[in-house]
Amino acid sequence: MDVKKTLGDLDKESFITLLSKLIGEAKFVQNNPPDLIPQEDRVVKHVLDSLLPLSTTTGGGPLLINHVTYYPGRGNVIIEYPGTVPGKVLSFVGCHMDVVTANPEDWEFDPFSLSIDGDKLRGRGTTDCLGHVALVTELMKRLAETKLKLNSTVVVVLIANEENSAISGVGVDALVKDGLLNKLKDGPLFWIDTADKQPCIGTGGSIPWKLHVTGKLFHSGLVHKAINPLELAMEALKEIQSRFYRDFPPHEKEKMYEYATPSTMKPTQWSYPGGGINQIPGECTISGDVRLTPFYDVKDVMKKLQEYVDDINENITKLDTRGPVSKYVLPDENLRGRLTISFDEVSSGVACDLESRGFHVLCKATEEVVGHVKPYSITGTLPLIRELQDEGFDVQTSGYGLMSTYHAKNEYCLFSDMAQGYRVFASVISQLED
Repeated sequence: MDVKKTLGDLDKESFITLLSKLIGEAKFVQNNPPDLIPQEDRVVKHVLDSLLPLSTTTGGGPLLINHVTYYPGRGNVIIEYPGTVPGKVLSFVGCHMDVVTANPEDWEFDPFSLSIDGDKLRGRGTTDCLGHVALVTELMKRLAETKLKLNSTVVVVLIANEENSAISGVGVDALVKDGLLNKLKDGPLFWIDTADKQPCIGTGGSIPWKLHVTGKLFHSGLVHKAINPLELAMEALKEIQSRFYRDFPPHEKEKMYEYATPSTMKPTQWSYPGGGINQIPGECTISGDVRLTPFYDVKDVMKKLQEYVDDINENITKLDTRGPVSKYVLPDENLRGRLTISFDEVSSGVACDLESRGFHVLCKATEEVVGHVKPYSITGTLPLIRELQDEGFDVQTSGYGLMSTYHAKNEYCLFSDMAQGYRVFASVISQLED
């Protein structure tokens, strides 16, 4: 049986009907705790409405459906289309049912209802990631309707809680811990949550950091009696960045993986307690992140950053100053400026296995359907997939939304891209039959 011919093209009417229902729930699946805790089961309901009539649960079809919930109202769904050869499996994982926040006042159209403008399907979640939820649901629906005889078991895993890690034990981390995805190790796992229709073969690790700087508050006209924490912060950060780029330079493997940038360490936020313009403050905090290519270890970087800070504290009088009376030590008062660094939750990047069957199959399918294949890597972070790779899964990643609208105002995807995604999935299933 010709797999691709049987699966055909994405059913536009069915896809848009389902997507419209999902985007209608986007308001209730925004993920920004503690204010906004998503209720992913609102999305699950529409998926189950579509697939349960074709499942063993109702006796209407072959799909095995497992709705797994670790937190009330926040479910995951594992959908299985059984093949005939034991242990032969492929999976599409990572389509998540939560979204980032959207403020309707900032948008040109309502983020929480689907609107259509030619090929554009507009609304929060169309690209990331409710569009993919609808896409893989349609794929499983078509498999069940056609009763296609496959050697491989095809599994789809829709997950809760991808957009925020403040609450854990809700989504894929809990599914892995409970062994519910173990059988997926026997074949390629395609993580469907990137964009632009090309294989994403590398991601970045993330180390959020805070550099707290203590000086001495004083009148700005009597600068010799102050330790200016703003100047200390600027000079210290410059030194820390110089050392970081010396110790973690561009890695030779980044070229092979087509990384857009090497590892970076930079400030993104600055805060201080407030005060008058004529007052040198007593403290300030610079926050930022390290984005790390996966050829370096996040633990090594954190250790080094701590070492840099300890060394600067130890040798603070050797740090560059700003002008003739700028200084970081007041010996008469036995005061020294001081830096402390702390870290928020870190994650590691991933480099996909470029020798694996999953990668070759995805590339061939992409070339066949999209017309060319150009794998890419970014130091954006995809949570969870490094853990899967470390657990022994052959993880490959792709997606059919638009990078330019990812997490952005006025998010949209293109129906034509999603339709190509459907055909890529059909080609992947077909190739893995051999």
